[in-house]
Parts: sequence; structure tokens; C-alpha cells
Amino acid sequence: MPRLSEVIAALENLWPAERAESWDAVGTVVGDPDQEVTRVLFAVDPVRETVDEAVKLGADLLVTHHPLYLRGTTTVAADHFKGRAVHTLIKNDIALHVAHTNADTADPGVSDALAGALDLRVVRPLVPDPTDPAGRRGIGRVCELDHPVTVRELAARAAERLPATAQGIRVAGDPEAVVRTIAVSGGSGDSLFDQVRAAGVDAFLTADLRHHPASEAVAHSPLALLDAAHWATEWPWCELAASQLDEISDRHGWDLRVHVSKTVTDPWTAHAASIATSS
Repeated sequence: MPRLSEVIAALENLWPAERAESWDAVGTVVGDPDQEVTRVLFAVDPVRETVDEAVKLGADLLVTHHPLYLRGTTTVAADHFKGRAVHTLIKNDIALHVAHTNADTADPGVSDALAGALDLRVVRPLVPDPTDPAGRRGIGRVCELDHPVTVRELAARAAERLPATAQGIRVAGDPEAVVRTIAVSGGSGDSLFDQVRAAGVDAFLTADLRHHPASEAVAHSPLALLDAAHWATEWPWCELAASQLDEISDRHGWDLRVHVSKTVTDPWTAHAASIATSS
């Protein structure tokens, strides 16, 4: 059985911490480097539900996409939900490791997994990483479809292929417009509209689109917008990451048991559709 330090070294090779944004908080949050690891759980969020799932599973390591302490802290007291998570992890000898923006830009990364879930062919990064001479790393992906579909059909595909959430898929633009090329970016993507327009794609699928940026984006061009739940656009990465660690485990003879959490940790829990009424 490998030690935690060996598994973390393998994860850092996949998602080097130095490739994270300067504001990000990635890496190992809790864990004894010398502890043995036999079971690993991947999840999007380090919240009570996934921490409890790791305990119930008997995991030795929880790997999440989102950081536990993104903006730092002065306490891990258990009277706060983040402190309770730390206490629960330590009491149960479970390490926590985070791969956030360093997993976003990886090759393959979060947006590759999103494209794969929708059967899209990745052409190039939307925002290339200037430090990658191969031009494969970066934020978002520009993709092609095997055959043209309407925006409505593409939204239905996303609703079917991505994990179910209360939000589902919101659409801005003409539902009957034809889509041949699309940009995707897992997580919040409305800071990328300039790059999306420059890419000349027919549609953009991401999450957390706000009113004003979305309104201005559709006013600029016929670009169609598909807005999914943040958690749903990043969950496919958990399956990709788990398969990568499985391959590493097989290569090293570690015999790790690698799991992906299917617990929905999207914060929105219900949706009431608007009902049209006559005046």
C-alpha cells in the first residue's frame, strides 16, 4: 500500500500546484504524509455530505475540486462547518487534497471532462496557457460537434448527460439556431465572453452566468448561451480524475480502490418553473 506522500506526489504530477492561479488555495489541507492509503474518494465540494461519505466509505483520502479554505482562516474550531470538516477528517485519519484551477487548465482537465460528457470533439483551449509549448493546456475548450444540432437539442443533450440539478439548463438566444462549434468551460464562465467571441463559435456552455454579462453577450452576436449548474459542469472531472489515479495505481501496483461521489452538493435544491398567465 502506498503512503499518502506517494499518492500526493502522483496527484501533483497530474495537477502541479504551481499551475494554480495566484489567488487559489490548492494542495493538501490535512493528512499525515506517512499514513497508508487504500481507498480514495473524489468529489467536487469538501462539505459535510462528502466528508461524511468519505467516513462511511472508509476512505483514507478525499480529493476535491473546490478548496476548503479559499480565503484563508484564523481558526479550525469545530463550531464552524469548515472547522467541523477538518476535525472529522483528522479524527477518522482521512486526508484532504484539493486540485482547483490547476485542474481547470490541465491536459486533460475539467473542461475536457465536460466536453467528453457531451460527446464534443476538443479542438483547442479557449484561453491557452502561455507556458505550454504544445498549446494543449488552458482554461475552457473550443469544440466541434459530430453533426450540427439546434440549440434546443444541445440543451436537451446537456440536461440528459450532466448530473441532474434543480437548475437544469438555461438557454439564451434562438433555441432553433444551428450549432456546429461550441466553447465550454466548467465552473463560472462569464468572464470569458471576449475569448468566446474571438473563437467564433456558435454557442457557449458554462455556469453561473449573470444577467448583465449574458444580456450584453447575446446583444453582441447570435451567440447562444447554455447555463448549467456550477457543480454539474465540474462533476465529470471527478470521473476523469478517478480514472487517471486508477491508471497510476495499476502502473505502480498500489491496488487502490478509487471512488467518485455521486452526492449532489449543488446548493440549489428545488426549482419552480414560471407559469404563463394571461393579462
